[in-house]
Amino acid sequence: MASKRDYYEVLGVNKSATKDEIKSAYRKLAKQYHPDLNKAPDAADKFKEVQEAYDVLYDDNKRAQYDQFGHAAFEQGGQGGFGGGNPFGGGFGGAGPDLSDIFNQFFGGGRAQARRSGPQKGQDTLTRIRINFMDSILGTQISLPVTYDEPCSHCHGTGAESSSSMTTCPHCGGRGTVVTQQRTIFGVVSSESSCPHCGGTGKIIRDKCHTCGGEGYSRVKKDISINIPAGISSGQQIRVQGKGGRGYNGGPSGDLYVEVVVAPHPDFKRDGNDIHIEVPLSFVDCALGTTIEVPTVYGEVTVKVPEGTQPDQILKIKERGVKDLRSGRPGDEFVHIKVKTPTKLNKTQRDLLSAFQAQVDKKENVFSKWKDKFKKN
Repeated sequence: MASKRDYYEVLGVNKSATKDEIKSAYRKLAKQYHPDLNKAPDAADKFKEVQEAYDVLYDDNKRAQYDQFGHAAFEQGGQGGFGGGNPFGGGFGGAGPDLSDIFNQFFGGGRAQARRSGPQKGQDTLTRIRINFMDSILGTQISLPVTYDEPCSHCHGTGAESSSSMTTCPHCGGRGTVVTQQRTIFGVVSSESSCPHCGGTGKIIRDKCHTCGGEGYSRVKKDISINIPAGISSGQQIRVQGKGGRGYNGGPSGDLYVEVVVAPHPDFKRDGNDIHIEVPLSFVDCALGTTIEVPTVYGEVTVKVPEGTQPDQILKIKERGVKDLRSGRPGDEFVHIKVKTPTKLNKTQRDLLSAFQAQVDKKENVFSKWKDKFKKN
């Protein structure tokens, strides 16, 4: 799959470009590559690429994430509680203006339908936590301090002292939007925008709430409990609903995405749902065979090492790996045998090994067999 081009390169702007410069570049390219106007085979793909770049760079939050993480910030997989979806709000296509607005303005006459100014969900936010290896395998629960906006306990998010303190906005008639007209090189354009008097709510507040001062929300700091499921891996995310950015015009708050970073273990190595561990043994144990107690992530397991086990041979312990997040089926543990040769021998040990060496036929000598094979090649 071809890698994506840099979004700044797609729009032809530098990284310090203002929002006005980004919008101007987008309008020019959108007109150039719109499939209704450009019949080139690759026009639709280029138009989609331009739209995607604009959706990210025009949104301050998404742009900050892109500048820090690049395309990886928006490539988290499917929706859901773990590793789910774009954690920065809405996905592509949600931040840009309605395309019919742009082309009505380009080609004159029509009335540009602005985005509805009703309730809108707040921005999703992202934070990271670091947990130890065994907590990721067995699961745990942590307390996470967060700061977020919650609806005012007195006005329940309206910003008004009471229901009688709110009246319908006389400027927009309660619609929350106003229509303006202007003459452009493409003709007379009617555009719809949020009412400047009511802020798009369609309501005028006469008496502001004494608790929140008309904001409708209060800033709170709380410790929330986060359940870390058994089997989670580094980079996966847990979604906490309603603990993200404040909603608009009575819309719900965004969600908080908690990205998990797992600290490495000194001995266990994870590969998917499998666990690998290196176990040192003497060459005598490997030659004669033995029984050992091998550590696993769930405790020790008795493993029989067969006679004649070779260096770096791998033994498998079934179903002693990580339990899959969805199915619950565990992986396996793989034991890598590392043969350790003694560096110091007493006289008795040396004599015994010398006697063993004398019993080995020259033709069976490991090095001699290898050397003969080498000469034949």
